[in-house]
Amino acid sequence: MVQFSRSAVTAVLGPTNTGKTHLAVERLCAHSSGMMGFPLRLLAREVYDRVVAIKGPGEVALITGEEKIGPPGARWVLCTAESMPLDRDFAFVALDEAQLGVDPERGHIFTDRMLRARGREETMILGSAALAPMVRALLPDAEIISRPRFSTLSYAGARKLSRLPRRSAIVAFSAEEVYAVAEMLRRLRGGAAVVMGALSPSTRNAQVRMFMDGEVDYLVATDAIGMGLNLDVSHVAFASLRKFDGQRTRRLTIAEMAQIAGRAGRHHQDGTFGSLGGEEGEAGFRPEEIAAIEDHRFPPLDWLFWRDGTPPMDSVDALIAGLEARPGRPELRAAPQAVDLAVLKTMADSAAVRDRARGPAQVRRLWDVCGLPDFQKLGADHHARMVSRLWRYRSEGSGHVPRDWFAQHVARLDNVQGDVDTLSGRIAAARTWSYIAHRPDWLEHPAEMAERTRALEEKLSDALHAALTQRFVDRRTSLLLRDIGQKRDDLPFDVDTDGTVHVDGEALGRLEGFRFLVDPLARASDRKLLLAAAERRLGKKLTVKAEELIAAPDGEFALIAAPGTDPRIAWREEPVATLHAGPSLLSPEIRADKAISALGQDVQNRVVARLQAWMKAQQERHLAPLLRILDLSTQAETPAVVRALFIQLADAGGIIARADLDDALALLDKEQRQLVRKAGFTIGVLDIYHHALLKPGAALWRLALSAVKRGKPMLPLPQAGAVLLVLKDREEQMGARHAGYRGFGDTQVRIDMVERIARGGHEAIAKNERYDVTSPFIVSLGLSDQLFGHIMRNAGFRPVTPRGTDEGVAGEAVDAAPEGEAAAVPAGEAGAPEAVSEAEAPAAVEARDEPAGVAEAEPAAETAPTEAVVAEEAGETVDAEATDIAAEVVDTEAAAPELAEAEAAPAEAEVQPAQGANWVFRGRRKPRDRHPAAAPEGGRGKRRDDRREGPRPARGQGGGRDEEGRGRSGAPRGDRKGGPRRESGSPRPLIHRSEPERPAGGGAFAGLAALLGRDE
Repeated sequence: MVQFSRSAVTAVLGPTNTGKTHLAVERLCAHSSGMMGFPLRLLAREVYDRVVAIKGPGEVALITGEEKIGPPGARWVLCTAESMPLDRDFAFVALDEAQLGVDPERGHIFTDRMLRARGREETMILGSAALAPMVRALLPDAEIISRPRFSTLSYAGARKLSRLPRRSAIVAFSAEEVYAVAEMLRRLRGGAAVVMGALSPSTRNAQVRMFMDGEVDYLVATDAIGMGLNLDVSHVAFASLRKFDGQRTRRLTIAEMAQIAGRAGRHHQDGTFGSLGGEEGEAGFRPEEIAAIEDHRFPPLDWLFWRDGTPPMDSVDALIAGLEARPGRPELRAAPQAVDLAVLKTMADSAAVRDRARGPAQVRRLWDVCGLPDFQKLGADHHARMVSRLWRYRSEGSGHVPRDWFAQHVARLDNVQGDVDTLSGRIAAARTWSYIAHRPDWLEHPAEMAERTRALEEKLSDALHAALTQRFVDRRTSLLLRDIGQKRDDLPFDVDTDGTVHVDGEALGRLEGFRFLVDPLARASDRKLLLAAAERRLGKKLTVKAEELIAAPDGEFALIAAPGTDPRIAWREEPVATLHAGPSLLSPEIRADKAISALGQDVQNRVVARLQAWMKAQQERHLAPLLRILDLSTQAETPAVVRALFIQLADAGGIIARADLDDALALLDKEQRQLVRKAGFTIGVLDIYHHALLKPGAALWRLALSAVKRGKPMLPLPQAGAVLLVLKDREEQMGARHAGYRGFGDTQVRIDMVERIARGGHEAIAKNERYDVTSPFIVSLGLSDQLFGHIMRNAGFRPVTPRGTDEGVAGEAVDAAPEGEAAAVPAGEAGAPEAVSEAEAPAAVEARDEPAGVAEAEPAAETAPTEAVVAEEAGETVDAEATDIAAEVVDTEAAAPELAEAEAAPAEAEVQPAQGANWVFRGRRKPRDRHPAAAPEGGRGKRRDDRREGPRPARGQGGGRDEEGRGRSGAPRGDRKGGPRRESGSPRPLIHRSEPERPAGGGAFAGLAALLGRDE
């Protein structure tokens, strides 16, 4: 404790961080009453809070230009230097930062308080050691006490903004520079608090609290922090060493540099200072400046600004003269013209003002109005207009400012929208009206208006604090930087129900399944920080989640196979694994996501085993036919040729074009074909398939497994249950083909429907009935004439009309068949069914109901397919086993009459009854082998099945035609080339030569060359 002498005035001088303010507060509280003046209302508010904590709110008052907290009977008063009530008696009086007497704008105020403000028992003047000569000259009886700095202040050199240490304050000298530095710190270090003298106390306190509580590690401020604000700052960096002092831009004095740099270090903690940018030139410190700051050696003050604090009030002229009077001592200088004096001189030029400012009372009232601070920094001329309006109200009537006028201006400011600059401007304007409201006799109801302006300023201050925080603080980045640097595990961590991951209330990203996805709004530079913070805390959470997956029921898993993506397995709608090509189609490799793999090999293996079990169950549910034929292919009792066929079928996913298996089918006998049927597979005219594999679930799995096997993205899956689709996109067409559709141009028809259409044609031939787009089943499918014809042609049919009619232009003219004979010819190609007669061929069609729309219920598997059949010509039959069958049909003779009746009924109403079959079956056409090696030397290549075996007959023995239509060899037209010779006297069999499809132009279909021939 410093021992004071009995001197009435004590000057406690020294550099920053010497405890001068703390000592003055202790002395203040030790007296029965006291008053202390500060250079900033922010500092006054800070000390007010400290004294209230000691004495209680009812004993302490706060007086500033814009704020007054004055409980009745308050004995301790904290105020700004301008607001010090010198007419009141206090036991203790103190003035802080008295060296500001050299400030051009406010220096005369501090000089006046140093000379006039006195406590009844003790007066204390606080300031820099440079003030000592002025104290000795102006206050010769004062005792000077020097206090050393508690900690060391040293120069740390110039540093880039990105390399500043934590707990640094960056000082700038313009709002634009403050904003630029704060914005850069937000990008590099997560943000900074902002402190400027124009901020309201609540905004300043909120910003400082963020810095003191560690929410941000950097503070950007104007030189306001040099005026005694107690902050936990370890380093002060100067963004610039030049400032605008109201008249010109100049370099800071050494005393100003030391005052600001001295904020670094607190109590016994050492501090450093430096600059941003280069070491030399205007941006850096000079060696002599560094030495002076480190040693606390500053040029002594040899003068202070002064202006008469009690000017005469006899008249306006006397007042102006008193304010412009020069001091009578060499240590004092006349203060530059301040704003209040400039406004007074402007108003004095008005005769109306002079007429009303008569007598000391009115002159004093005029001077009080001129003392309104220019908070908005509008300039003397613009500010004078506002003061003139106030003076008019103060000089007439009751002397009160009209309540409505005042309230209107306050209401205009009640808007929290806008950016930082807009809100700062509104706060500055609100300070003007708050100053007016706190003058005791300017308003009729000052307390009410003071409360309204206080609420407005608080509201705007909160909005400004939020705007500053939003603009200059990235709390998440700041939090992550501290988290990484300090390895803190005590920060609150939680995961919301929607998967959002929070650390200390800040969202880092989302947890989708086992994958952590960084917040998409995060900057690229923050992504690594977010991932690192999440990985440190998600390990235990993911391990627990993996155990839940392993124990989850099958219903929580699903196959994700979106078009254009790789098939994945999802758990609770979140992907957890991907499928990759394995040994076979039904044995893909399951790879767990990297996040699961990171949990350890044991956890990964258990997760994969669970997913494999689920996939096996799904295959048993949807792909049972494939599993069955794979099992049959491994059984010894299954014939080798059937095993080979089953393996090819399984490898193709259970659906394959018949042309791809023609060679394998040719090796099967009747019993071996029956094994294929028993496995549930249909050997159709165009495709081999299983009805169960056409269901949506099976189609999805087949497409997914096929994509995995091919190493290609997933193809689009057709609409579930659709029978007919119109698709123009190539990818969609490919997906439909893999799912069990056959394409006819842009139209895709499900393969089981194609087979039913083909069987309907065979049945119509067997019954000698017409079969066209007016047939009930074709109508129910909604097929066009062109599409129907296209399907029939691909199924091996050709249109015909009876000979002698006018309808034979588009079709092939044939002799009208006698009753009981089919207008058809036998197939001559291997693998195609032979023509059948109405009497001997089974009425073949599946007894299955079909809906009348395009979307159809899933077809049931074929129950008893039989292998057709025989051809009949002139009473002679040919065994069906001698040829392949193009359409496997169900022997449902009992159901054929009802079906025939059902089909005939609508036809009678819409078209004329058919006079005979309008289609002839000519067998499936095999594609030409257009490879050059397939053509014989010296001539055009012929299809292999059309080449005659053995030597070419000699002229006169073959190749010509006799009168009866026989060839020169004696064989009738249509004899099968290379076939067995007919026994003598036996009927001549029908023959068929496969011909290429003729181009359209002779009708809807090309003409056919085969004719129906019979022995006489």
